[in-house]
Amino acid sequence: MLIIPAIDLQNGKCVRLSQGRKDAQIVYNDDPITVAKDFELAGAQLLHIVDLDAAFSDSGSPNRDLLGQIIRVIEIPVQFGGGLRTAKDVEEIIKLGVRRAIVGTLAVESPETVADLVRDFGSDRIAVGIDAKDGEVMVRGWEQRGKIRAAKLARIVAQAGVERIIYTDVARDGMLVGPNVEQTRLLARESGLKVTASGGVASLADLERLKHLAPLGVDSVIVGKALYERRFTFAEAARALL
Repeated sequence: MLIIPAIDLQNGKCVRLSQGRKDAQIVYNDDPITVAKDFELAGAQLLHIVDLDAAFSDSGSPNRDLLGQIIRVIEIPVQFGGGLRTAKDVEEIIKLGVRRAIVGTLAVESPETVADLVRDFGSDRIAVGIDAKDGEVMVRGWEQRGKIRAAKLARIVAQAGVERIIYTDVARDGMLVGPNVEQTRLLARESGLKVTASGGVASLADLERLKHLAPLGVDSVIVGKALYERRFTFAEAARALL
C-alpha cells in the first residue's frame, strides 16, 4: 500500500484545516516547495496537492504558479485537486505537468464531463474525490451538500470509466481521530474501483487497519496532519504499509 503525503496550499503556504473549515487553519510551513522536496527525499513516490483557495472560490487562485514551481523542482509525480470544476480547468493543470487530476464537484454536477475527460486523457489521469459527511457527498469546498450518497456517486463514476476514487470522511479530516475504515470498505465493494483512503489518520495502527482493505482495492492512503504533527515519520509509515 502506498503512502501519499498531502500538501494543502492556502495563500501560498502549507496548511492543514480541521474538517475542511477554512476558519480552522494551521500554517505548518511558509515554503511548500521545501516541504515537497523533503517528502521526495524521504522516499515519497507521489504527492497529493490541494489548492484550498480554488476549492473555496470560483475565481483564479494564487497557488497555481506555486504548483507549477513544485512540479518543476521535484521528480516524483503529483496528483492535484481543488477547484477543478470545468474540463478546461483539468486540461490546464495536466498541461502544467500534473500526473493525475482530482475532480469532486464536477463529478456530482456533470458526470458526463468526467466521462469525456477519461476518454480524452485516460482513466489513469482522472480521479474522483468523494468527500462525504455522514455518507452524503459534500461539494464546492465541502461547504454544500451534493444531495447524493457517496456509494451511489462511486457507482456512477465507475460507469463513467473512472478507475480511482479518493474517499475522505470530512468529519474526520484533520482531526487525528482515525480513518473511516468501514465506509472505505463499503465504497471499495460498491464501486469495484481502486480506492485511496483519506482523512483522520493519526497513528501507525490506523495505517495497519487500512492495510487490511488492500484485497478490496484500497491500495493507497493520503496522510497529512499526522506527518506534520510528527505522530510518525514518513519512513515509519512506509514500513508499516509494506
